[in-house]
Amino acid sequence: MTDFSPREIVSELDRFIIGQHEAKRAVAIALRNRWRRLQLDERLREEVLPKNILMIGPTGVGKTEISRRLARLAGAPFLKIEATKFTEVGYVGRDVEQIVRDLVEVGIAQTREKKRKDVLARAEAAAEERVVTALVGENASQTTKDSFRRKLRAGELNDKEIEIEVASGGGGMPMFDIPGMPGAQMGAISIGDIFGKLGGKQKTRRVTVGESHDILVNEEADKLLDTDTLVQEAIRMVEQNGIVFLDEIDKITARDGRVGGDVSREGVQRDLLPLIEGTTVSTKHGPVKTDHILFIASGAFHVSKPSDLLPELQGRLPIRVELRPLTREDFRRILTDTEASLIKQYIALMGTESVTLDFTDDAIDAIADIAVLVNTSVENIGARRLQTVMERVLDDISFTATDRGGETLTIDGAYVEKNVGDLAKNADLSRFIL
Repeated sequence: MTDFSPREIVSELDRFIIGQHEAKRAVAIALRNRWRRLQLDERLREEVLPKNILMIGPTGVGKTEISRRLARLAGAPFLKIEATKFTEVGYVGRDVEQIVRDLVEVGIAQTREKKRKDVLARAEAAAEERVVTALVGENASQTTKDSFRRKLRAGELNDKEIEIEVASGGGGMPMFDIPGMPGAQMGAISIGDIFGKLGGKQKTRRVTVGESHDILVNEEADKLLDTDTLVQEAIRMVEQNGIVFLDEIDKITARDGRVGGDVSREGVQRDLLPLIEGTTVSTKHGPVKTDHILFIASGAFHVSKPSDLLPELQGRLPIRVELRPLTREDFRRILTDTEASLIKQYIALMGTESVTLDFTDDAIDAIADIAVLVNTSVENIGARRLQTVMERVLDDISFTATDRGGETLTIDGAYVEKNVGDLAKNADLSRFIL
């Protein structure tokens, strides 16, 4: 679990997301509180429950981006999922308990990756032995093996093809749904899981020595790991540090005036209640408690309000953060200040064709102005509007770049105005094109 201070977490998020200081503070405090809870004595630790967060704000202002960056920072099992994917229990479709099962799979993959590093040296030695055997055969003399081993370490054999035996991924076993099977409803169950691995089939693959390295090292590392211990550790990590980002929660609010069941709306909210409050979910790896999993929900709430959610669900999301709409200055900074800004992306993309793009300050101002204008007059889709405008501005250059290698093209305010200005001012046209 990360031991960054809240201030460090916010400054890390600042590298990628412009503004939204309140939301960054809220997730930074929530993340640090996970670490603080784990420092408490065991009796008190069980009593401290996570303070789940509800992010409210229009589309394209950074809700999902905050979650993505937080995931990389957290070093904890993290799952981002859309609330609209689920249906009420009893109907065909995904039920909300699948969230926890997916989170467990994420936790196992993360724990396996971490544990592979602990046995890396032994795994690399075993993988090297397998490559040497594949090159010279089982019965070659020790001198021949040593000679090839030296060449292998020097990288002289990387392009040579060899045949290696690797464990089959179980792809041959058919998968099928078991609808309504409580506890074991994994969405799809493999016959291999029911009848065992049936001898763990091996298959032969033909690869170069260079390509074989990662395949064999991972396989040898997995042989050195105790799967049961790994799974138990992953489940413990999910229960104590797991984070679920539940997007589009506003889309499962009940519609005004609607009578009768709606299997993907209020029913899903009811199913989420015990999950967020704390329950035990059965997975194929064993039971998992959700009491200390942190839930961060988010929604634009354009056509509904947070108060339209079930009162019990509102109570389980005690921390509310409102993300504000983006201003012209924010758009300017998104274009230039973020670590992988759109300007940098387009310069790099055109650089692959040996075309140098040079954006002037008045071009960046013009792009920001047009994005604000269209967002105001048509539909506010936040920073996503910048991509639409940039694509229109660079449409001609992107199309002809292949024939213009070696050129330096200056994009100034006049160029932006010529390509997009008239379109942005014509509300009827921009409604459909921008």
